[in-house]
Amino acid sequence: AAQLDSTVLLTGESGTGKELAARALHKHSRHASGPFVPIHLGALNASLVESELFGHEKGAFTGAAERRLGKFELADKGSIFLDEIGDMSVNTQSKLLRVLQEQKFERLGGVETLAVDVRIISATHRDLEEEIEEGRFREDLYYRIKVVNIKLPALRHRKEDIPLLVNRFLQYFSKKHQKRIVSLSNEAMKFLVSYDWPGNVRQLKNVIESAIVLSHNEILDTIDLPEEIKHPENAAMPLKNIDYNLSFRGAKKILIENFERDFIKKKLEECDGNISR
Repeated sequence: AAQLDSTVLLTGESGTGKELAARALHKHSRHASGPFVPIHLGALNASLVESELFGHEKGAFTGAAERRLGKFELADKGSIFLDEIGDMSVNTQSKLLRVLQEQKFERLGGVETLAVDVRIISATHRDLEEEIEEGRFREDLYYRIKVVNIKLPALRHRKEDIPLLVNRFLQYFSKKHQKRIVSLSNEAMKFLVSYDWPGNVRQLKNVIESAIVLSHNEILDTIDLPEEIKHPENAAMPLKNIDYNLSFRGAKKILIENFERDFIKKKLEECDGNISR
């Protein structure tokens, strides 16, 4: 797929590595010598998306003090990566469709039609066919962006990759944090391989970095792993941990606080730490 100019849609759960796959597509394409320009559409306010994509002229709207080039213009002769395209408003989708069809657009507030040569790679964790049925995504745009569809599997469906990823992260974060961590114990690896990783590769990466930062030994062991990795049954069954000696109100308060903390933590991981999302 990389060596063709067809649009590519990368799908899969959050944290499976869609941007890495997009960069690999760019690296092996005829646009490799040009820029790779990512834009995270889910992190942008709807009113800002068009300005980010297409740019604007001075005075196009309140606060537009100078001309600004959009991502499509910056990606000319290269590739643009439209991350979380499923979060884009229907109105902006129609304008994006024209760019896909003609590779032409105007800056906001401008009259000049600009032409670009851009490889378009999109990604989403949403089910776009379901979004189409609900009227939240244009069907014609869907077929434009998914000439080639590459589905990235969740980490729990490719556990044979976990040791490879762990070794890579050990090397990377040991160097980054200037710590001598040479390996991971067999027992710790068993826990990592048996865990289901709801946050996928991103969660695994964070766990390894945290373990390296906090460890005082050259070999990471089970003591360096978070409790939810070693005892996932406790995270899945919070009712087991209720102190029945408390009052009803007191036990309920603790249970709700624990649930809120875990739920918000999971959502922040899914949204790359973006609080607005």
